[in-house]
Amino acid sequence: MIINTDPIIFALQRIAAQFSPLWTQDFVFMFACIFVTLGIYLFSRKIHFWLNQTPLLHPLTVSTLIIGLGLYSTQIDVVEFKHGITLFELLLGPATVALAVPLYNQLPVLRQLGLKVLAPIIIGGSIAPSLAWLSVYFLDTPLQLQMTMLVKSITTPLAMGTADLIGGTPELAAVIVILTGIVGATFGPWLIMLTKTDSEYAQGLALGSVAHVVGTSKALSISETCGAFATLGLCLNGIFTAVLLPILFA
Repeated sequence: MIINTDPIIFALQRIAAQFSPLWTQDFVFMFACIFVTLGIYLFSRKIHFWLNQTPLLHPLTVSTLIIGLGLYSTQIDVVEFKHGITLFELLLGPATVALAVPLYNQLPVLRQLGLKVLAPIIIGGSIAPSLAWLSVYFLDTPLQLQMTMLVKSITTPLAMGTADLIGGTPELAAVIVILTGIVGATFGPWLIMLTKTDSEYAQGLALGSVAHVVGTSKALSISETCGAFATLGLCLNGIFTAVLLPILFA
């Protein structure tokens, strides 16, 4: 039996091409940026757990502030630093594909509940970015910012790619997504208490659909069931938005 290796070789070539920007970097500077960034994030996680997972001190917030202050104090150019952490940017693609795993794990629930799950995800995933877009539209902001706001409620890898496709700014999309997640994880539980929503299904879907990964992290701290439904909301809303927006605006 003869195996055609051409597709395998082609796939390997494509993978190598994706990582080609790494070979043009100063390896000492690149590894320094990677290890410092990773170390700061792990330190921020420790702080988050030491302070009982206070939403305002989410690791993304703390690590971003520390890195920003570090760049300012050392006078390292942001663009130069971005090139130094190219590896993290390249890994966003595999991270996006990995979203298929939790979605696959929740397929039995999706089959069982059907529209009871899909309807709130679609409604919540549509209303949140629409209100954000209207807020900047009436302020007569540039079209590029308007397109960027439309991806505010999906996870960072999907948001950056989708923003690029519809004429937004990928880097700004990442910042807006992180801020959206932090706000959602901070005020979401309070709103759930005010509305007296006892269903962990509803709580999880709301946090995952609107506040993506950060909201899902908060949902997991509530219960495993809440976290599972947040994961479902995160994945389905991300896929729904990433497919629909390029069709409407690309």
